[in-house]
Amino acid sequence: MIIVCPSCNRQHKVDETRLSEKVKAAKCVFCGHRFPILRPAAAESETPKPDEATQLVQSPEWPKRRIAVSLSKGGVGKTTTAVNLAAGLALAGFKVLLVDTDTQGQAAYMLGVKPKAGLTELMTGEVISDECLAKPRDRLWLLAGGRSLAGVKRLIARKDFRGEMTLSEALTPIDDRFDYVIVDTSPGWDVLTINVLFYVQEVLIPVSLEVMAIQGLLEFNRSLASVQNYHKDLALKYVVPTFLDKRVRQSEEILNQLSTHYNSRLCSPIRYNVRLSEAPGYGKTIYEYAPGSPGAKDYRDLVRRVAGDETLLS
Repeated sequence: MIIVCPSCNRQHKVDETRLSEKVKAAKCVFCGHRFPILRPAAAESETPKPDEATQLVQSPEWPKRRIAVSLSKGGVGKTTTAVNLAAGLALAGFKVLLVDTDTQGQAAYMLGVKPKAGLTELMTGEVISDECLAKPRDRLWLLAGGRSLAGVKRLIARKDFRGEMTLSEALTPIDDRFDYVIVDTSPGWDVLTINVLFYVQEVLIPVSLEVMAIQGLLEFNRSLASVQNYHKDLALKYVVPTFLDKRVRQSEEILNQLSTHYNSRLCSPIRYNVRLSEAPGYGKTIYEYAPGSPGAKDYRDLVRRVAGDETLLS
């Protein structure tokens, strides 16, 4: 049986023999819209035509992973983490889309590109999607951010209905091309960050090993919980300590606290490394600028952790 979401018009192939008669509604995995299931009569429940069946099999139903790199506090290494995670996954052989939702637009700068269009143009429909996508590296695509996103935030804020789904509606027509969608968010808590959290399924939080960042982490967790009330599939999957400096006793103390509270979700820390701060000035990832540095090693470890494959990038 084929059912079509009335919100985004995406088709879903469902095995009717495994569908209980008690199930009366479905949730679209693309846009999150819930709608009643209209069961076809016996005469209408024939096998789809060959060309229709082939199209459904060949078209992926869901990008493998949607991950937000987010924390309301600035200066914790969000963009550095998003860029190097995305670039590392691309080096490992995955097709990756990096989405920059920050008005500073630093992801493009870090990758050494100057796209003519980006996320703003995609969300406003000014140009077609392929013209919004930059390809700074093999298997890595970018939807650039920038100051024009401030106008997008105002457009979202003025919506009376489903404003939180604006980003999802823009990205779902193109995201099935990619294995991973990595979304970098801006500091603070605004309508675009909320849109990101309604779009993704997983959250990765970089947190610098300092007291104020821990306070920001606690506040962000409370805000995240408010979104999870409406987006049940959203989960905090990874907490990534950044700027670890073993010469500073406080760093070790905070790392131990994080280990106690987040246990299995805590990733190996990203050590303080001057090469990480130098690489963006050359428009390079850490793997290109200093592949043998501690920063490159730590981000390779993060790629393996997120992908669940210890053999990657070895």
